[in-house]
Amino acid sequence: MGRLAGYRCRDIIKRLKELGLRFHRQAAGSHEIWFNESLRRYTTIPNHPGDMPEGTLRATLRQAGVEVNQFLDEEPDKQDDAAAQ
Repeated sequence: MGRLAGYRCRDIIKRLKELGLRFHRQAAGSHEIWFNESLRRYTTIPNHPGDMPEGTLRATLRQAGVEVNQFLDEEPDKQDDAAAQ
């Protein structure tokens, strides 16, 4: 499992809010559109039950203009959990 494995949609959204993205609108089905005001970019976030696949999360971060390290930086709970395993 990679560094981005094991994140649920709600955890991802919480972290993206901390990084400055804001909810824009509900999209088709279980997807949401979020907006990064500093970069003037939209990103689609799938809101499915369970963990988001690592590749999907990586693509979502790329679309939002967020670096993986930036997403992981201020996430001490996840890093502590990974270090304990």
